[in-house]
Amino acid sequence: MIQAAPKPSSPKPSSPCNKTCILDAVSGLCEGCGRTRNEIALWGSMTEPQRQAVMAGLPERLHRAFPQRIAP
Repeated sequence: MIQAAPKPSSPKPSSPCNKTCILDAVSGLCEGCGRTRNEIALWGSMTEPQRQAVMAGLPERLHRAFPQRIAP
């Protein structure tokens, strides 16, 4: 019996998710990662460059939305 070559697995998409999934009612941002509900929903269909572009702005976005929080 001839076996097919294993299909190369694609790398897991990068993600800022830290499993602290709480959407803030005022800012509309996830308190854990800083993404919007729409960004979270579209994350799997985004290209890696699109994901990287969103992730580049998340630290500043979180700081503006939650200035009282101490950065990790």
